[in-house]
Amino acid sequence: MAERKYNHNQSHVNVWRPCDPRKRSGLETMRSSKTLLLALPFLIMLTFLLRHKPTDRFTDATPFFNNLTTPPLLGMYGFYYSMSEFNIFGSEVDVLQHVDIAEDKLLGGLLADGFDEQSCLSRYQWILYRKALPYKPSPYLVSKLRKYEDLHKRCGPNTPSYNKAVEQLKSGSNVVGTTDCKYVVWVWYSGLGNRILSLASVFLYALLTERVLLVDRGNDMASLFCEPFPERSWFLPMNFPIAKKFSSFDQKSAESYGNLLKNYMIKASMGSLPSYMYLHLVHDYDDHDKLFFCDDDQALLKRFTWLVVKTDNYFVPSLFLMPSFEDELKKLFPNKETIFHHLGRYLFHPSNHVWGIITRYYKAYLARADERVGIQVRIFDKGPGPYQYVKDQISACTIGEKLLPEVDTRRLAVNPSKNPKVKAVLMTSLVYGYYENMKNIYWEHPTVTGDIIGVHQPSHEEQQRSEKPLHNMKALAEMYLLSLTDVLVTSAWSTFGYVAQGLGGLKPWILYKSENQTTPNPPCQRAMSMEPCFHAPPFYDCKAKEGIDTGKVVPHVRHCEDIRWGLKVVDR
Repeated sequence: MAERKYNHNQSHVNVWRPCDPRKRSGLETMRSSKTLLLALPFLIMLTFLLRHKPTDRFTDATPFFNNLTTPPLLGMYGFYYSMSEFNIFGSEVDVLQHVDIAEDKLLGGLLADGFDEQSCLSRYQWILYRKALPYKPSPYLVSKLRKYEDLHKRCGPNTPSYNKAVEQLKSGSNVVGTTDCKYVVWVWYSGLGNRILSLASVFLYALLTERVLLVDRGNDMASLFCEPFPERSWFLPMNFPIAKKFSSFDQKSAESYGNLLKNYMIKASMGSLPSYMYLHLVHDYDDHDKLFFCDDDQALLKRFTWLVVKTDNYFVPSLFLMPSFEDELKKLFPNKETIFHHLGRYLFHPSNHVWGIITRYYKAYLARADERVGIQVRIFDKGPGPYQYVKDQISACTIGEKLLPEVDTRRLAVNPSKNPKVKAVLMTSLVYGYYENMKNIYWEHPTVTGDIIGVHQPSHEEQQRSEKPLHNMKALAEMYLLSLTDVLVTSAWSTFGYVAQGLGGLKPWILYKSENQTTPNPPCQRAMSMEPCFHAPPFYDCKAKEGIDTGKVVPHVRHCEDIRWGLKVVDR
């Protein structure tokens, strides 16, 4: 056979002649053998990784080696290898190129199109990190949101309508019909979980009453979340005339609706009304404040251009008990337990900084697992913990409900399964001990199923510091990480857990609140709805003007699993 080589006159013709093995030197043979030997660990590892295919939507669409720099893999001869060293694909491939997000990046029409995607990466990237969910917004909700966005664009900050309404506010009186826009102002208050839930509640009230929602940014709202509405900010301008009063508003404020009613200083027949109305809907509100949830009182409040609300409650269940809102709520949410799921995903898009925290952690510790189990631990007992009875409760729930496998404490090792399932456990807690306990259990003992369990905890802040922006960034990141799990366990009474379950469309197992520092039996219960619980609802019949059990009025508003006097919305 003719020798194949480059011919400068015929550049496309190459002639090749195999090398005669008899002419290969001994040195070359040794070099070839050494090269093969060094490559062998990599070939074995590559074969294993390619056989072990992830099952979730994100990792199916992402090259397995993308961003796989930690943890390193132990190869033969004790060397550690990472995929970044081999760089098989030549360059890092953006996950967005491997997932077709055009079909549902707007979450079934929930989100408006036209935003600058780079300014808020989480808005359209969220679906890349979550399995497809069955809950679609109703066409009526989608239409209502588009109409609201038009209203916000026309009446939002620094528009002529807004400026006119502010001038009326400065005048000290409220003259009905002098402005074409009405507003509800949400006041920054309480911990992050409470804030997210209360803000979603106030936004739903704004939709029902055709008001523009404006948000008091406090000391961290702008750094936590992107703007949810196109073209016009949802943040209250810094020069808002009564902004300095917000911190002093409380249950005793003379200008609160409840106190004005109590002192007979306001009634429907009045011709001139105050320039704004403060609504105190915090957990310590009294019976007069709670009249906000009566239709007759809503008829009076409808006359005000400015409503200012301070609340730490998810008060949506009580809106479902108001006849004036009943039909509209049915059309907005045919599946009643998806209220916060849809409103939360519409409103709360983590800022790019927070989104970076979320995605880096997800890719490093969660993405390559076959299943992700979230465990959120919040203890309200005095003292930091950890407590043994809580450790026992977590194990009893997760193993008893078959969320995690048992371990074999009698043997140090078991024969490996041919196709072991890898489960990543994400724990969130203010303290470190519950994570350490579970990590040690699955590190020191094999599972009876042969499954591989990895346990991870992003942070342990020791105590809640709601006034610290960095603390809240970590908290928001952990809420979102929990929402990206496949199975979720949450703690009773915790709004942190409510946010995670709602965003993720998950019905969690709820760890019962302990009595007398003993492990409850049973340790947990599956939630009947992914909706949050309203911790401090009114128990009042507005028509009969007497007390009533509001958890028994309609079949879709029931008492919560974790707080017997609380209310939550269920689908059936």
